[in-house]
Amino acid sequence: MNLYLVQHGEAKTEAEDPERALTQFGTEVVERMAAWAAKAGIEVDEARHSGKRRAQQTAEILAHEIVPSQGVVSVSGLDPNDDVAPWADNLAEESGSVMLVGHLPFLSRLAGLLLVGDPTKGIVRFRNAGIVCLIREEGRWSLGWVVTPGQIEALK
Repeated sequence: MNLYLVQHGEAKTEAEDPERALTQFGTEVVERMAAWAAKAGIEVDEARHSGKRRAQQTAEILAHEIVPSQGVVSVSGLDPNDDVAPWADNLAEESGSVMLVGHLPFLSRLAGLLLVGDPTKGIVRFRNAGIVCLIREEGRWSLGWVVTPGQIEALK
């Protein structure tokens, strides 16, 4: 199973927009990452997001390019300070590839728990719109790769 963890794109401040939609720059960066993901052949069965506007927009932009076979869905439990343990348990039972689009510190804590069994370890440094691929083989998680928007820009 491949698990793709994506921190939402750059969002407006709460003062600018209480729903914290993506900024124009954030939208453009996510669009570039989505185009890269499609060219790289990333396939997911389902893209899941927290329901917060910035995560929903990020997931929808990514899904437009990579076209998850089971679509894009809003799920509970992906908010910034939600408990990661239930997700770790549920992901252990998944067989397909999933993309989770969410927030910090949740994504960092989930990666720490899956990779080293400790959600307080900052194993992966997330970037807005970056994609982290974790791979589960024989019941164990490993870090497959990390791609940041800066790396994509450097490839131009």
